[in-house]
Amino acid sequence: MAYSLFLRLLFLVPPERIHHLVFTVIRLTTAFPPTRWLAHRLTAAPDPILVTTAFGLRFPAPLGLAAGFDKDAAGVNAWGALGFGFAEIGTVTAQAQPGNPAPRLFRLAADHALINRMGFNNHGAAAAAGRLATRRAGGVPIGANIGKTKIVEPEHAAEDYAVSARLLGPLADFVVVNVSSPNTPGLRDLQAVRSLRPLLQAVLDSVATAGETKPVLVKIAPDLSDDDIDAVADLAVELGLAGIVATNTTIRRDGLATPTAEVEAMGAGGLSGPPVADRSLEVLRRLYTRVGDRLTLISVGGIETADQAYERILAGASLLQGYTGFIYGGPFWTRRLHRGLAARLRADGYAALADAVGAAHTTAA
Repeated sequence: MAYSLFLRLLFLVPPERIHHLVFTVIRLTTAFPPTRWLAHRLTAAPDPILVTTAFGLRFPAPLGLAAGFDKDAAGVNAWGALGFGFAEIGTVTAQAQPGNPAPRLFRLAADHALINRMGFNNHGAAAAAGRLATRRAGGVPIGANIGKTKIVEPEHAAEDYAVSARLLGPLADFVVVNVSSPNTPGLRDLQAVRSLRPLLQAVLDSVATAGETKPVLVKIAPDLSDDDIDAVADLAVELGLAGIVATNTTIRRDGLATPTAEVEAMGAGGLSGPPVADRSLEVLRRLYTRVGDRLTLISVGGIETADQAYERILAGASLLQGYTGFIYGGPFWTRRLHRGLAARLRADGYAALADAVGAAHTTAA
């Protein structure tokens, strides 16, 4: 209730401005040992049943911060202190770029949703690499989400992604190839297997030549056809990717509580939050049916409650991510979700989260 009232006050400020203000508070709060300890005490829910291992990394909890909040790796030391089990920085591009003109971030409060057309605004891979190098030891896993520089032509996309992979691969714990944002012209076309194959291979080669090989995942859109989802899944297995992040934001606008005129006035962009939840779950189920445990599946899109998180685990997700849920749920959202998830696992007799991954498919069979 208190956060609901606070949220109403925050919503009087333009979305992008309040994002920068809140992020500044987060960084300051977690910069000093006493306040960092207090933040962790209030927001984390340490529980051995939630600890899981995926693509060789230990995750203290399954819910991570999705890419988009910490675009430039400015908060790499903050997210574990706020109860997240991991985080993705970015999307980072090889070259610095300002993104799309403002306004470019919009709230749909009635839907607990957001529309953004940020356009990969970031300071570039070299700057992000410098910040990743300042990570404190013992923190949660950090992934680097990489995308295409806007001015780079599609035929040179593979080389562009490879630059970011070379710079960030040695410093991040895993790399996520983002070919699914709707806010960079032509980017989603790269999800077609004929374009995606050389791009992913270039990233895999770059990560390998940068030194220690790191897990590489690909992030896909909810708007892909089922056949295209199957094709990407098969390609990921063939190339030896570590996993798939499903899903990014959607370009669809159906079923919203926000008046149509308001939504149209906001314009183009990716819609996130509860409106994408059903399709994100559908994509997850299809992927797990296709690949089983051969890939790690990270589910993101519309997760707000512990019940929804548990449903994603049973549907095949080993890990979860949120961004919009964090905005609307507040600083104690991670604690509520993790505690609720642990309770549901124990109630159904599971000894560990990993034992529940994909269980809905076994039951259905």
